[in-house]
Amino acid sequence: MPRNIYSSEHEDFRASVQEFVERTLKPRAEQMLEVKAIDRDIWKEAGSQGLFGLDIPEEFGGMGNDDYRFNAVAAEVLNGFNAAVGSCFGIHSDVCPPYIVDLGTQEQKERWLPAMAAGEKICAIAMTEPGGGSDLAALKTTAVRDGDHWVVNGSKTFITNGYQADLVIVATRTDPSKGAKGITLFMVEDGMEGFTRGRKLDKVGQEESDTAELFFSDVRVPDSNRIGEEGMGFIAMMQRLPQERVGAAAANVAHAKQILMETIEYAKERKAFGQSIGSFQHNKFKIAELVTSIEVAEAYVDDCIEAHSEGRLSAVDAAKAKWWSAQVQNDVLDECVQLHGGYGFMNEYRVARAWRDARVTKIWAGSNEIMKELIGRDLGL
Repeated sequence: MPRNIYSSEHEDFRASVQEFVERTLKPRAEQMLEVKAIDRDIWKEAGSQGLFGLDIPEEFGGMGNDDYRFNAVAAEVLNGFNAAVGSCFGIHSDVCPPYIVDLGTQEQKERWLPAMAAGEKICAIAMTEPGGGSDLAALKTTAVRDGDHWVVNGSKTFITNGYQADLVIVATRTDPSKGAKGITLFMVEDGMEGFTRGRKLDKVGQEESDTAELFFSDVRVPDSNRIGEEGMGFIAMMQRLPQERVGAAAANVAHAKQILMETIEYAKERKAFGQSIGSFQHNKFKIAELVTSIEVAEAYVDDCIEAHSEGRLSAVDAAKAKWWSAQVQNDVLDECVQLHGGYGFMNEYRVARAWRDARVTKIWAGSNEIMKELIGRDLGL
């Protein structure tokens, strides 16, 4: 089925992002795996290509584009290359900027957005804590007012871009008596005394992504680094999670679709018993099922992308897109490994890496179980 949400302008942008992948990312693929990070010069090149400022206003160095479909195109192309780069770039360019664009002061926008758009300063967002994942209202990192500063104490974990980040949006508890209404967001900057990072976490997949623990020990953060109103942090996160989740959904489908296309080519070329393995009825039927699963998931996610572009995507529909796309992605990639046989279990094959990289998508951005809880509540259950 043809996809109807993208215009020629979107497809021109897709070609531009793909050219960046071919020119900059593919030649560095193995090197990124070795160092378990994306080197700074790659970030700057992506910034100069215009990948990081899509919805940052032009006056702050961005593209000033309010059409979310461009963000989705970038997510699709980057995740077609690999999920690790897609997640790192997505956190920096798709998840973090809206907090500053929508909630930041003029001074904050001038201070942070141009460097983010240029890829000169890497941004992360720190919600998850060692003692809790999806339950954001129960976070324990604290910020206590001290004159014109706040003193931040606590820790965060599983933070994408955490090891290299120059800027970290940190969710803190500023009023323990108010529950979700006592949460405030702050921008913690690299070099602030008491802000330290743990090791790069040793993950099952997405090795190119630098994921880290962050520690805050009496970090004095000026009130001028507070993002949004005091006590409004939880609401700010809830309002912006649908964008993170629809972005994740677009990434999930594109990632699985690319590996499936490569698997189909493998099935045409790989011979067994004198014929291509794709010609065996079981494999032929299985591939037909996988292609259909991807296209059906893509159709729903496309509707969500279009809805978000028009400002009408609900949190519940974003939750549906997130969990379903993650499930389809993992199911499809598991079958792709099976179709590759023993080679599918070898790290030198893209399908093996993709299979490992994808497993986390059922956990992050709100676990699939939490997504179903949100949907169930909306149904009155």
